[in-house]
Formats: sequence, structure tokens, C-alpha cells
Amino acid sequence: MLILSTVIPNEGIQTKMMKAFPDLNFIYQKGWKDGPLREAEILITYGEDLTEEIIGKAANLKWIMVMSAGMELMPFKAIEERGIMVTNARGIHKIPMAEYTIGMLLQYEKKLKLLMKNEKEELWDRKIEVGELNGKTMLVMGVGAIGGEVARLGKAFGMKTIGMNRSGKPVESIDHLYDLEHLLEAIPGADYIVSVLPSTDETKGLLQKEHFKAMKESAVFVNIGRGDLINDEVLIEALDAGELSHAILDVFDPEPLGKGHPFWRMENVTVTPHLSSKSGEYLPRTFAIFEKNMLEYLRAGKDFTNVIDLSRGY
Repeated sequence: MLILSTVIPNEGIQTKMMKAFPDLNFIYQKGWKDGPLREAEILITYGEDLTEEIIGKAANLKWIMVMSAGMELMPFKAIEERGIMVTNARGIHKIPMAEYTIGMLLQYEKKLKLLMKNEKEELWDRKIEVGELNGKTMLVMGVGAIGGEVARLGKAFGMKTIGMNRSGKPVESIDHLYDLEHLLEAIPGADYIVSVLPSTDETKGLLQKEHFKAMKESAVFVNIGRGDLINDEVLIEALDAGELSHAILDVFDPEPLGKGHPFWRMENVTVTPHLSSKSGEYLPRTFAIFEKNMLEYLRAGKDFTNVIDLSRGY
């Protein structure tokens, strides 16, 4: 059985896979080459390099393991027509992304950007007003594995947590949960609005002018989900109008954020280059999911981790 991967891990992970599955043939390569592609039964990919044409060439393909959580670039129609199983790495991002989020909230409350600027200028200013996370309310939009971890860490800092998901069903570490239809009811009470939402037909352009108008003037919006949740002009207009205090943005539409974009120059915007999920533990965690699913696949089982609903795309 051939497993073809355009994700190229370090030698330690490659050796571990070879020892775990000595009878299988792993090929790690950049890009898809026709020969191995036609023979491969399993593909390992970040998902962004798959097209309908590639799926068509993979005549023996049964399973695609996507080593990320984002699925918006996948050619789902071609995959579904072939009955190919897709699994992903959902859940591995929760630790780095939750740590990033809390780190950014602390950066804002403790005025770390200003303190670093003052340090560089050798300016001693003890009149700077710093705040606390304790007692603040955080709204988490998209309470899955990542959003749940964000809420759990928020609780450790004494925050009140409210959340939003499609179902409105209770979630651990969330004090009160809303469904998508009642988002406008949740926003006014939040000091921090954190979006972990994926890119779907439901979420593209979800946040409109009325949502920002409903925010506290002191509120901070954090987006670590997908950039197409908002229109840049809508957010810029809301920030300029003082409808919220600050935006912390790790994702954009399109990416990378272009030079000259207003976000780079705005004092009330913090820009980071889509790195909230980055971690040295990323590939070890993704290949651990693959290994578990590979064992299940070899015994013709059905208890796979992170199987994707192809009709929904997540």
C-alpha cells in the first residue's frame, strides 16, 4: 500500500511512521507526481494543493488525510463523487491558538505595545493605565475544540465566558451559550469578542455593521478563524467611528495582507501574520492523528478521528 505525502516531516517522524507500519510504503515529496499519485491509496496533504485534476489522476485513492483544520480550498465535489474518505487535524490547534488569544488579551490589557515603545525610547512612565482580564466577559464565536480551550483559559483568569455555536448546546467552560441566530443578543455584553469560526457559506461576511454597532465602545475584536468573516471596510469604518476599541487580527482575506493596507497603520489594530496556530508540536500532533486513523484503516474499522462531512466541508 502506498501512502503519498506532500507534507514532509522531519526524519524522526518519518522513522516513527516506518517503524509503526513497516509493511507500508511512504513517499514524501514536494508536489504531486503522476506515477506515485496514480498508485497511492492514501494522500497526506495540507489540503491547499489538491485540485479536481489531481483527484482524477489518483485512480486508487481511498482516503485523504489533511494535516490542517482549514478545508475551504478542497475540491469536495470531486472527492464526494468518488466516495473518498477525508479526515483532518481538527483539535491540534487548540493549545497554540488558545495561548495566542490569551497572550493577545494580556498584551492589550497590560499595554505591552506601549511599554515596549517606551522601553526603546528610554521613557519611564508609571502613569500608564493597565487593566485586568479578571471580571471581563469574553464571547467566543465558534465553540469547538479551539474555542473551548480559549474559554477554559479565560476561566483560569477569572473571566466570564459566553459562546456561540450552530446548535446552542451547552459546552464546558462556557457560562451561557447562544446559537447563530441570536448572535446580536450576545455581543453587547462582551468585553472581548473572539472569532474561531471556519470559512463556510454561513460564516462568510457574517459580521455586518449592526454587529459592530452593538459592541461596547471599549470592546476588543479578535479574529483567529478566517478573514472572510468580515469585510475590511466595515471593520475600518466601525473602528474609525469608535464603535469598538481595538481589533486583533491574525487572519485576512486575501492573504498575505498587502503592503499599504490601512490595518498596518491603524493604532487601534494589531496585525499578526496568520501564525496563531503555529507550534513546534504541530506535525507530531498531526501524525499522531494519522497513526491512530491508519491503525483503524488497516483493520477495516469505522472509528476514525475527525472524519469530514463532505456535504458541509467540515
